[in-house]
Formats: sequence, structure tokens, C-alpha cells
Amino acid sequence: MAPEEGDAASLLLSWEFTAHTGEKVVLRNVNARGLVVYFYPRAMTPGCTREAARFNELLDEFKRCGVEVYGVSTDPPERNRRFAEKLSLRFKLLSDPQGELASRLGILRGGKRPSAERVTYIIIDGRVVATLRGVRPAEKHADLALEEVRRHLQC
Repeated sequence: MAPEEGDAASLLLSWEFTAHTGEKVVLRNVNARGLVVYFYPRAMTPGCTREAARFNELLDEFKRCGVEVYGVSTDPPERNRRFAEKLSLRFKLLSDPQGELASRLGILRGGKRPSAERVTYIIIDGRVVATLRGVRPAEKHADLALEEVRRHLQC
């Protein structure tokens, strides 16, 4: 079952990811007031590129609030590495290459190459305080996430 607002985010926080940098990441070990964990369908596509670029532009604002940003997709780490390098991303892209986490969260889209839906979880003090679903990159997805962070942290 997917973590929703007010529910513990233990599944997201305990999952071991491989980052585009090759390192293992467990979000529970991140030293931050909060986390923005956004799932995106596929690296190198126009929408995901626009979305990642905007999160990168706003990264200093998230950090001012004490929040770290992570992008997650079913892409392998190597594809995420190329994507991060192409856009000079300053935050980590995490891989869920078999779609296991996305499936457990109820956000895995089927098809020839299964991918995650575009969903963002805002986690503060170990709890999901907001979930953004059905967002579109052209609608300033990253800006909506920042608004939620500011609303919950008064920063």
C-alpha cells in the first residue's frame, strides 16, 4: 500500500537504492529536516528533462528549508548518470530498475518498459506530509513541491 499523507514513510525511507553516482543510498540515513522524493517515468525524455532541470534550478530553495531532493525512476543507474551529467544535476537520481518499489507504492505503469508514474512524496520527520499526483512538468511540478515544503516547514 502506498504511503499517503500522515502515514509513515517507512517503505521509502528503508529502501536501498543505487544512485547515479554508483553509491548505495538509504533515505533514512540522510541528514535533513525533510525529503522530496519525486518519481519520474524515464530519463532523457522531454518532460522528465524539463522536470529535473526545474528541481535543479530550485535546489538552493529546498536546501534553505533543510530539504534534500531525490529523483527516482526505473532507469538503470548508468542511464541516470548520463541524464544527471547532461543536465549538470546537483541532486541524486536513484534507480528502482525492476520497478519493485514503484510496484509496492502502487505507482508502476505497465507496458513494454514499465515505468513509475509521476508522483512526489514530501517527507518531514519520517512521515509523508504531502503527495503530489498527476502533476505535469509544464505545470511547474518542482514549484508545487517547494510550495508544499514551505507550507509544512514555514521556511
